[in-house]
Amino acid sequence: MTHSRPTVHRLLEDHGLAARRELGQNFVADPNTVRRIAELANVGPGDLVVEIGPGLGSLTLALIETGADVIAIEVDPGLAAVAAEVVGDAATIIEADAQTVDWDALLADASGAVHVVANLPYNIGTTLIIDILERVPRVGHLLVLVQTEVAQRLAADVGSSAYGIPSVLVALHGHATIPAHVPPTVFVPRPKVDSALVRIVRHAEPPVDVDPGALARVVKAGFGQRRKMLRRSLKPMLSEEAIADAGVEPTRRAEELDLMAWAALANRLPEEAP
Repeated sequence: MTHSRPTVHRLLEDHGLAARRELGQNFVADPNTVRRIAELANVGPGDLVVEIGPGLGSLTLALIETGADVIAIEVDPGLAAVAAEVVGDAATIIEADAQTVDWDALLADASGAVHVVANLPYNIGTTLIIDILERVPRVGHLLVLVQTEVAQRLAADVGSSAYGIPSVLVALHGHATIPAHVPPTVFVPRPKVDSALVRIVRHAEPPVDVDPGALARVVKAGFGQRRKMLRRSLKPMLSEEAIADAGVEPTRRAEELDLMAWAALANRLPEEAP
C-alpha cells in the first residue's frame, strides 16, 4: 500500500520528523500519483531502479509493485530509517548523498537495464541530472519529478524561451520529454510551484563528438550573455574568425544554436581557453 496524506502525516509525527526546507523536501502524498510515476517509468522484473530521495517510501512502494529491483538513496538519516522500516526487505535503502555516492559500487551487481526514478529536491535537480548523465553511463533512462520551470529547461528545443544551458547539456547525452505534470496539491508540505515529470532516454551513440567539459564551457559563456551576439559573448575564448570557421555565424545568439553548432564551437576551443 502506498501512502495516503494521513499516512504521511502520521509517519512524520510518529518519528518526530518534519520536511526540511534546506533539503528541499516535499513528500508525495497521493497513491494515484506515485503509481502513475511508476507506470511511466516503464520498469518491471529484471530492471534495476535507483530511486533518489525516497523520503517516507511512498514512491518506493509503487516501484516495488512493478517487480523491479529497487535501491533507494536517502541523504536524511531520519527519513532513511523510516523508509527502511516501511519497505522492509522489498527494497534496499542506502543512507548516502546521491551527489557523492559511489555509482560504480552501487551498480556493481546490476546485469540488466538501470533506471533512475526520483522526486528530486528543486535546489539540486538540474545539477544532479546532468552529473548522472555525464558520470554514470550505466543509467539508460531517467524519470524525475522537478519544478515545471526546470523541466521545461531540460526538455527545451532550440529557439524556445526555455532553451538554455541545461537543454544543450542534456541533449548531448539523451532525449528529454515531459510526459506528465503534477499539481502542488499532492505534496506535503504543499510547494508554491507546479511540478512536472521529465523523461530522459540516453542516446545509444553520442550524437556529436565533443569533450563534455569543453562543451559546457562554451555553452555557459554563450548563455551567460544570451542577448549578445556570439562574437561578443564568446570573445574571451573564441575569435570571430574561429566562430566562423566552426560554421557558425558570429552574429547569431546563443538560443539559436543547436547541439551540433555548440559542439563545433567547443571543438575550436584552444587548450588555454578560460
